[in-house]
Amino acid sequence: MATLFQATQLSVSNKFPLPSHRSLSERKASLFVVRSDSRVSQVLNTGARKHELLVTNAVATKGGSSVASTSKPGHELLLFEALREGLEEEMDRDPCVCVIGEDVGHYGGSYKVSRGLATKFGDLRVLDTPIAENSFTGMGIGAAMTGLRPIVEGMNMGFLLLAFNQISNNCGMLHYTSGGQFKIPIVIRGPGGVGRQLGAEHSQRLESYFQSIPGIQMVACSTPYNAKGLMKAAIRSDNPVILFEHVLLYNLKERIPDEEYVLSLEEAEMVRPGEHVTILTYSRMRYHVMQAAKTLVNKGYDPEVIDIRSLKPFDLYTIGNSVKKTHRVLIVEECMRTGGIGASLTAAITENFHDYLDAPIVCLSSQDVPTPYAGTLEEWTVVQPAQIVTAVEQLCQ
Repeated sequence: MATLFQATQLSVSNKFPLPSHRSLSERKASLFVVRSDSRVSQVLNTGARKHELLVTNAVATKGGSSVASTSKPGHELLLFEALREGLEEEMDRDPCVCVIGEDVGHYGGSYKVSRGLATKFGDLRVLDTPIAENSFTGMGIGAAMTGLRPIVEGMNMGFLLLAFNQISNNCGMLHYTSGGQFKIPIVIRGPGGVGRQLGAEHSQRLESYFQSIPGIQMVACSTPYNAKGLMKAAIRSDNPVILFEHVLLYNLKERIPDEEYVLSLEEAEMVRPGEHVTILTYSRMRYHVMQAAKTLVNKGYDPEVIDIRSLKPFDLYTIGNSVKKTHRVLIVEECMRTGGIGASLTAAITENFHDYLDAPIVCLSSQDVPTPYAGTLEEWTVVQPAQIVTAVEQLCQ
């Protein structure tokens, strides 16, 4: 199993975002840069185990050709820099766009997504708040009701559970309960997911918590390209949008276009076309799937990989066309198994495309336990590439 991960050599660099002082455990996170050509060029924790490395482009297209090339036009950005670039462009374009949260101002945000914005736009448009998630989230919703377009940052998505009442009863419902008199154009974003020994309270996957709230859209970024495009689309949307970012992907590097682009909030991304099985995934698990895909191709399988990106609503058009072609579905997620995104996706596929399935849908999810602090135990709770390979082999028998 370990051989699946031993892909590259590490080189240390000093260009990475520093975590906030909020949590000592967060500062232990092993953040690194993975280039689009699969070369790791930065690492925060030089003691990181080799089998924990992520290869972004293990199998990008048939034949193993690389999607990105250093000769292409554009500029290289880390994922957190792409988020900031999208945010800055929208603040330049629309004076109603503002940022609210803890340490988002002159400190630059817990993972430096808002670095430099307070100096450029001032303290009123980049507002530092006390440690009170329910208060500043409610303030952001009120600001959206008056015509502003606030971006509320949670220093960790787990902390936004303190604002669940505001997100559910206010953010998701006010447009409806006001009879359409109010729009709530707010973006709620921040880091989440299982990092590197951050402990249970800092390793939560909250996608399924918020998925059941009516009136809210949810997207998850996985590359610098879609991080910027989804950020800009979320800010321009008149609906409340929750943007999920993974703590281990902030230092992912990719070349993105120089010209402006905005992605759809409701479209999935075809990562790798294939014929034998549809693998649906998102966020960090995209890279575990792509590692597994390299092994699967060597074994003679041709998997189709789709990054669903839109967690609510699902892009059933793209997913359905893939199911009609492959007739087999594997879902890989970091969310919990019980009531997770995979469970909702399984139900949607069964309801809409049952007649096209030649085998039961298989869903690989994290175990239903609080994430352990111990590194080896933490790894066992999350889906690994070897499990994906085994699942595809069994599904295609």
